[in-house]
Amino acid sequence: MASAHPPPHGTAGVKVLLLENIHKNTHAAFRDAGCEVEALPNALGEDALIERLRGVQVLGIRSKTRVTQRVLDASPSLLTVGCFCIGTNQVALAAAHDLGTPVFNAPFSNTRSVAEMIIAEIVMLARQLGDRVREVHAGQWNKVSARCVEVRGKTLGIIGYGHIGSQVGVLAESMGMRVVSYDIATKLPLGNTRVMPTLEAMLAESDFVTLHVPETPATRNMIDAAALAHMKRGAFLLNASRGTVVDLDALAECVRDGRLGGAAVDVYPEEPEENGEGFASVLRGLPNVILTPHIGGSTLEAQENIGREVSTSLLRHLEAGSTAGAVNFPNLELAPTAGAHRVLHVHRNVPGVLRDVNRIASDLGANIRGQVLATDSTLGYLIMDLDDDVSAPVAKALAELKTTLRTRHIT
Repeated sequence: MASAHPPPHGTAGVKVLLLENIHKNTHAAFRDAGCEVEALPNALGEDALIERLRGVQVLGIRSKTRVTQRVLDASPSLLTVGCFCIGTNQVALAAAHDLGTPVFNAPFSNTRSVAEMIIAEIVMLARQLGDRVREVHAGQWNKVSARCVEVRGKTLGIIGYGHIGSQVGVLAESMGMRVVSYDIATKLPLGNTRVMPTLEAMLAESDFVTLHVPETPATRNMIDAAALAHMKRGAFLLNASRGTVVDLDALAECVRDGRLGGAAVDVYPEEPEENGEGFASVLRGLPNVILTPHIGGSTLEAQENIGREVSTSLLRHLEAGSTAGAVNFPNLELAPTAGAHRVLHVHRNVPGVLRDVNRIASDLGANIRGQVLATDSTLGYLIMDLDDDVSAPVAKALAELKTTLRTRHIT
């Protein structure tokens, strides 16, 4: 594949396809680097995406575009994929890995935006503000205080104490809330957050429960009828993580019969492809239920930061082969060597590959001025800096090895 579809060197002339209204600072970053940029406002279906990716080296998407194995197999020129969001479940990561295509995301840039929305929704649920706003817009005056409470002194349970969850905890403590957390990985708690030994123990203690977990087989329907039964009567559930982690039918039943005081949901198992009418959910119309259209990270600041973060990762990969931060690939980086050309070599991780690489370099009289290798169970990734007079022959010879998945030559 690598020898049949040689990509451009570095960034000059690289073709970039950006979908779903990615921030304009991304367009500028690629154009400033000499890339050819095509930007479209919407997601593309599988067939349309395959057609658009002909000759494209870099694809930038958000959450709606599905980069399937079929798309990847049909796009041999594609060097890398950037997910301009936190999630990467919209990409067939294993298939991209096996083809030597690193995938990057933005794990930090919308942290504050999501955390602030969660805090706002906690207050809204505590005061039933969603219902009161809707009533007044409909011309109904309903000044009540029943079941409306302050959040100060209440307990917030955080499931998934990562970048977003930990920031939610910091903000909640500043408002006088007690914070408990549960995560399958050991995390250093910030402030006075208490780590709970089990999910059930955390649910039983919390007045508000917020989810900040990835989409995995282990998190699918993790909040089901059994989990909801562990929550306090009158407690509130918030989910701005992934639509598959909560059983919405079970949640709706708990709200209808009053076991829960309300909920805030920003993500759904199935979401419309475009803005407009057509959204359906069992939660629609329920009292004190806040429904938002997957906007947790939809602030101007977050989108600008995401554009900067992901475009930087993609350009570093194009310019120097860096895979630092890739979610499906050995993470590797080598500082540039002055006056040298760079060869990038993705190969199957089998015995003897490095021996073959060094033999080729030796036979061609190449002076290796820098070399780093990282591997996982099936794939190896090598960055090698060589004197410019022999780098092209070395890259050509490496591309012809039977173990090679992809070779790139950066001058």
